Amino acid sequence: MTTRRQWLKSAIAAGAGLPLSLSLVEQLMAAPVSRAERLHGIEPILNGKLVRLGSNENPYGPSEKARKAIIESIVEGNRYAHDVARQLRDAIAKKEGIAPEYVLMGCGSSELLCLTGMSVGLEGGAVLSAYPTFRLLMDYATKFNARWDKVDLDANMVHNLEAMASAVKSDTKVIFVVNPNNPTGTILDSVKLKNFCIEMAKKATVFVDEAYVEFLDQPEKHTMIGLVKEGHNVIVSRTFSKVYGLAGLRIGYLIGQPDTLKKMADRQVWGNNNQAGLAAAKASLEDQEFIQMTRKKNAEARDYFCKYLDSKKWFYGKSHANVVLLPAPKDGKTILEETEKRGFQIRVWDYQDKEWCRVSIGTLDEMKAFTKAFDQIVA
Repeated sequence: MTTRRQWLKSAIAAGAGLPLSLSLVEQLMAAPVSRAERLHGIEPILNGKLVRLGSNENPYGPSEKARKAIIESIVEGNRYAHDVARQLRDAIAKKEGIAPEYVLMGCGSSELLCLTGMSVGLEGGAVLSAYPTFRLLMDYATKFNARWDKVDLDANMVHNLEAMASAVKSDTKVIFVVNPNNPTGTILDSVKLKNFCIEMAKKATVFVDEAYVEFLDQPEKHTMIGLVKEGHNVIVSRTFSKVYGLAGLRIGYLIGQPDTLKKMADRQVWGNNNQAGLAAAKASLEDQEFIQMTRKKNAEARDYFCKYLDSKKWFYGKSHANVVLLPAPKDGKTILEETEKRGFQIRVWDYQDKEWCRVSIGTLDEMKAFTKAFDQIVA
């Protein structure tokens, strides 16, 4: 039976490197797909034997409370989940101290990023972001003929806010910031980011993706939700996929000005709600014990991995999340092949004409095994 990897390799070979073939692969595999991954092949549906250090997933979730809620929700699986979605929206609004109209639920934050990107294209204009970063919003905007303006990260792999401010143009519709950033895990100074958002919101909508903010020790000091409350033209996205461990259940939300969210909701797919996911998210929302456990264990495993990188004297972005980006110490194709042979899946990214390894943080035991394997590969 032909695997998806074999099919992709065949598709690329048949296309002889034509842009259409590469574009198709990126759409199927969720961009970016690096040159090394094109040569090696990348399989998103894993066979269960590889340790998954390539998707920034939470290896500890869902929590026990979420699992119980999922089981209890099954009896309502024959019903549309509109009421449950409203209940979760109301719970989120109460938690953040805002009216429900300031919250828009989605099938993961991915759906909402796509809606935002689509809106940029349909309304005409451009989107501005740091690079590299999580690029789904921008990729979707370009599908609708929007322009994507990129600003490289600074020397410490952090958003260069001054350069981004200088890159804003008259047709810039959305300024996209991911904090903590993916793929680097680096964070911005909260005061500098707040000031940036206030000033830039006078020129365009500032979209702050906070998918990883709960990994921070005091996330409330880093969130930009307060700017939404103050009336600024700011949107904040959150997801239950990361700290809460519900990536496969697809629940996310936006917090923004009601008029802005209403325009996006008008373009949303009707009935795109998941009973089990909503139940799990509602049970997880106030599960501080699970959040703190995930944060603690992730920090321990991340610190172990970073100490390993320090022992090698390798540069990397100082991560505060569950992902680390470092320059590939060997060619990317070899690294992908050899890590897979040893039972691990990671990603390779292209940036500034170099190859970079993006390694998600697994459990402490997984990171110990990975560093041992990686040592053999780079020896």
